[in-house]
Amino acid sequence: MITSFIDFLKFEKRASVHTVKSYQTDLDQFQKYLLFQYELDKPEGAKAPMLRSWIVSLMEEGMNPSSINRKIASLRTFYGFLKRKKAVSQDPTKILSALKTRKKLPAFVEEKSMETLFMPDTFTDDFEGVRDRTIMELLYGSGIRLSELVSLEIKDLNLPARTIRVFGKRSKERVVPISTSLANLLFQYLTLRAPEEDTECLILTNSGKAVYPVFIQRTVEKYLSAVTTLSQKSPHVLRHTYATHLLNRGADLNAIKELLGHANLAATQIYTHNSIEKLKKTHQQAHPKA
Repeated sequence: MITSFIDFLKFEKRASVHTVKSYQTDLDQFQKYLLFQYELDKPEGAKAPMLRSWIVSLMEEGMNPSSINRKIASLRTFYGFLKRKKAVSQDPTKILSALKTRKKLPAFVEEKSMETLFMPDTFTDDFEGVRDRTIMELLYGSGIRLSELVSLEIKDLNLPARTIRVFGKRSKERVVPISTSLANLLFQYLTLRAPEEDTECLILTNSGKAVYPVFIQRTVEKYLSAVTTLSQKSPHVLRHTYATHLLNRGADLNAIKELLGHANLAATQIYTHNSIEKLKKTHQQAHPKA
């Protein structure tokens, strides 16, 4: 039934490749545990204590609580699927509780550092320099995800209207506004991009091929390394930076939710913690009694 569940995720839920891979890994590990510990080759036959035993074994191995919670979530989704298919009569995950985890604030780059990054002498004026600047400004100026940037096509741009069309998780479409300067940069990039290229992909490598995730990650790390000492220097850090800077400058949380393409407000509210931390620092530095 694991294969049927994975097919359900791929073709009915249209989950991302990363999500499908995570579920596959978690369920394969669980199945191996059942076979080794209980000589049970089908997870449909697992009882609640067996699930709990697996979770305890992961804790004893020292696995991070957030990683264990992801595996619990995988089990819940899987057994919910089995119950709907009437492959099991009872859901054995009901006894499982999520582990307490320490809330990790999203890392972001300070505004001054971002200003330094986009100084005129940071990027060259040839195709490679303009392309790299376009990558960095798109990620910071629109808050799109790595996967969304990689899949952007020329037809997704509406430069006169200063918007881009983005396909997010589960192929959910949204329209994101961009600044006039970013629209102008995209126009400049398109004039340097070889028109004879047969791919509609917006961002190309030096050899004219469609970009791939590792290419974007390396580009982001290269330029962020020059302006920040953050241990994380990823495209997602620029997404966090986009959201945090918007919130710090008074943007409405619901508006940020729509811009980021979050399914619910809870996912967006984590950025308020960064703002609260900033207020605390201001209070400590400025108030006589702090």
